[in-house]
Amino acid sequence: MNIALIAHDNKKELMVQFCTAYCGILAQHTLCATATTGQQIAEATGLPIHRFLSFAHGGGQQIGARIAYNEIDMVLCFDDPRNKKPNEDVSYIFQLCDQNNIPFASNIATAEMLVLGLARGDLDWRDIVNPKSKPLTL
Repeated sequence: MNIALIAHDNKKELMVQFCTAYCGILAQHTLCATATTGQQIAEATGLPIHRFLSFAHGGGQQIGARIAYNEIDMVLCFDDPRNKKPNEDVSYIFQLCDQNNIPFASNIATAEMLVLGLARGDLDWRDIVNPKSKPLTL
């Protein structure tokens, strides 16, 4: 499965810790992330991660485009809920995931349930619904 990883600056360390904890599961899948998030995860875990642009420079839009074309199977997006104004790109990514039935986690509790479900095979239905889904060719 193709998994997108996105984290607000205040949540990057949490994302790195999460990916470190679930490195064994995540290593079996194709990962992509925004620039800094991907770099930090790769350095901490050794996981191969395709890095898009930084979120502020269009990385969120690049991931959104992949979602719109149903090339992403899961999104883990740790945003900072203390932001006074919600990020429009994060809202758009969430909307695209809803439209395409792509599992989306906005916090560590939901991300843990999705990743553990992934390991159990609970998300294999994505292969049935989207048989064209192949590892990201980036």
